[in-house]
Amino acid sequence: MLTEKDFITTSYKSIDAASFEWSAPSNIALVKYWGKKENQIPANPSISFTLNNCKTITKLDVIKKSETNSFSFDLLFEGKPKEDFKPKIQKFFERIEKYCPFLKEYHFKIDTQNTFPHSSGIASSASGMAALAMNIMSLEKAINPTISDEYFYSKASFLARLGSGSACRSIKGEVVVWGNHAEINGSSDLFGVEFSEIHPNFKNYQDTILLVDKGEKQVSSTVGHDLMHNHPYAERRFAQAHENLSKMKAILTSGNTAEFIKIVESEALTLHAMMMTSMPYFILMKPNTLEIINKIWKFRNETQIPVCFTLDAGANVHILYPENVSVKVLQFIQDELVDYCQNGQYICDQIGNGAKSN
Repeated sequence: MLTEKDFITTSYKSIDAASFEWSAPSNIALVKYWGKKENQIPANPSISFTLNNCKTITKLDVIKKSETNSFSFDLLFEGKPKEDFKPKIQKFFERIEKYCPFLKEYHFKIDTQNTFPHSSGIASSASGMAALAMNIMSLEKAINPTISDEYFYSKASFLARLGSGSACRSIKGEVVVWGNHAEINGSSDLFGVEFSEIHPNFKNYQDTILLVDKGEKQVSSTVGHDLMHNHPYAERRFAQAHENLSKMKAILTSGNTAEFIKIVESEALTLHAMMMTSMPYFILMKPNTLEIINKIWKFRNETQIPVCFTLDAGANVHILYPENVSVKVLQFIQDELVDYCQNGQYICDQIGNGAKSN
């Protein structure tokens, strides 16, 4: 099992220049992570579907420089300078310098873009930090060619976590576990691990994201996670996540879609319940979020089609369903749910395979 010390690079050569490009997808948690310890360590384990279409594409140009006393980078978002993103990248470099001591030896040009609208309410920090971490690991591979593929991907997930916790689940696919769990071999608080025992029922699972509210988050993820430190129900929630991950492991292996729906919807509502019972408290769902949830329940009850919802820390609704019922579910979305979306917008996605080199 790789430890934190294993990720500290001590031996490497130098290169004059290089270019890399990676895309990394967003992900949607089935069992939620909410609450963290120091150094981006999760308070409870989580498991997620890796998405396919909602992704960040990042190109990294690397040039050797003479002075090595500071980080040096330019940042472009969709081809234009993006100064307000730079502090987050600076902080990320500071966090990972211990593990990548070569960073100050180079000037970086980071050119990044999303395949989904930046203001759509879809978390771009996971895909963005995962794509950047993959590029940095490509640089490490160039200056230290002996590293193995397992080390490459594990360290990429480890680095991504230090930028945005859930980003560690965007490196590999289709299903990823992050956080120590007694029943999942190789699971770690330090990086995400691929969960491979997936029943055919969950292959090519679909995720249609209904954009209920495209505004900026009412509460940042960092603030939200911090509210768990003194939360009256925190310890029971962390235990529940372990219990639900045990159940989800059995569900994904057996193909039981009915039990899948129960856990996924319960986890989504529990996440929002924790925010509503924190101090200060937040209600991140909107009236249209609740309308959509009730419509989904009614549709599922009347048709017996195994469609369910999950939520991130916001108002948007992720509708999850098997590929073989896509036609009926998409018709239902167009007939009954589009009116509850901001500007009638939604995004069709499905399970993907993680980061890819372009």
